[in-house]
Amino acid sequence: MERNLTSGSVFKNIVYFSLPYLLSYFLQTLYGMADLFIIGQFEGVASTTAVSIGSQVMHMITVMIVGLAMGSTVIIAQAIGGGDKKKASQTVGNSVTLFLGLAIVLAVVLVTLVSPIVSVMSTPAEAADGTKLYLTICFIGIPFITAYNVISSIFRGLGDSKSPMCFIAVACVVNIALDYLFMGYFHLGPAGAALGTTMSQAFSVVLALIVIIKKQSGITLQKSDLRPQKAVMGQLLQIGIPVALQDGFIQIAFIVITIIANRRGLSAAAAVGIVEKIISFLFLVPSSMLSTVSALGAQNIGAGKYDRARKTLRYALMIAVGFGIIVSIVIQFIAEPVVGLFTTDEVVKTMGGQYLRGYIFDCVFAGMHFSFSGYFCAYGRSEFSFLHNITSILLVRIPGVYLTSKLFPASLFPMGIATVCGSLLSVIICLSVFVWLEKHGWERKHRNGR
Repeated sequence: MERNLTSGSVFKNIVYFSLPYLLSYFLQTLYGMADLFIIGQFEGVASTTAVSIGSQVMHMITVMIVGLAMGSTVIIAQAIGGGDKKKASQTVGNSVTLFLGLAIVLAVVLVTLVSPIVSVMSTPAEAADGTKLYLTICFIGIPFITAYNVISSIFRGLGDSKSPMCFIAVACVVNIALDYLFMGYFHLGPAGAALGTTMSQAFSVVLALIVIIKKQSGITLQKSDLRPQKAVMGQLLQIGIPVALQDGFIQIAFIVITIIANRRGLSAAAAVGIVEKIISFLFLVPSSMLSTVSALGAQNIGAGKYDRARKTLRYALMIAVGFGIIVSIVIQFIAEPVVGLFTTDEVVKTMGGQYLRGYIFDCVFAGMHFSFSGYFCAYGRSEFSFLHNITSILLVRIPGVYLTSKLFPASLFPMGIATVCGSLLSVIICLSVFVWLEKHGWERKHRNGR
């Protein structure tokens, strides 16, 4: 289960680690789409809307949990790289304690707040009851969702990205089977979708625990490791909280941009919604670089191999930028046909093509700041990742989209470019922080603190 990533070809290690992670992202995307696709076959618009709105809420909660778990990945990876099995065990134990408590509290609070959440989402009256039922069941299942993501973060800290991929693959298959059973055979509607999601996550957690028991990771967990330790908890939260907050703000930004598009009319709203789905799929590669650089960089930093950590960043930037340039060029020629895969409306195709041609360049710059964010997290400095994301969202992305929607009412292309400018600002901030930290010897400070 444990894999040492501090030796051998840096490029091969990146490929070995990132491909399973990329496939995990892809499977999670399919996992989220399965509920909507299947309920659309057996239920009406109200049920489909309920699942759509409910899944939006759950996605936001999930990405914040994943962000918080980044602290576990980084600290465990640093400990493994430095050969400190005791610290790795303490981090695993404290991660279990922290997230177990968090999951229980979160489940209780969210179940209590179901009605206000449904109201804030401006849920149509016809879909309100279904949305409440969907969210109530999913909120009760939050401990399983949290457990899966924490276990996956621990595996990645150990250098193993393949096992989490297998867990999500099994969960995806089980989810689809349960969806057809609950929604197709028993006609449970949104409740069936929620049950399928929750039970499949529970199944993946059981599978993960079996793998942990049978595989020898080299880490022995003692009861004392489960006891909260101020220093360990502090490190987990110091890295995880900024990442969780930045992921939450990113999701809020997407919602705000959707609201801006909705005000331009039904066709614009549909076009933006379709392009967001396309972009989320294409962003699988840039997004995978963040976790790849975090895990590989942290192991090498823990081992004192700072040049290899820097080389990991360099290769990740090359992969992300290369992918972004190729995709951006190709999309300029096939934007409308790609949007047409999701709609037959010619107006929506045209507007979606405009938005996609502008937005697609974000693949280049997002890939760059994702890679830098991973590097900052590897050093335990996730606050810099939060800084550039929140700055770009508040100063450029949201105001830029709003202004271009007002100044260019005939085209969505400028709105797409506005989102790119937000990522461009992030890249500028990342480069500035990177140069500043290099000049101020952050490697020396980390070495002295080991």
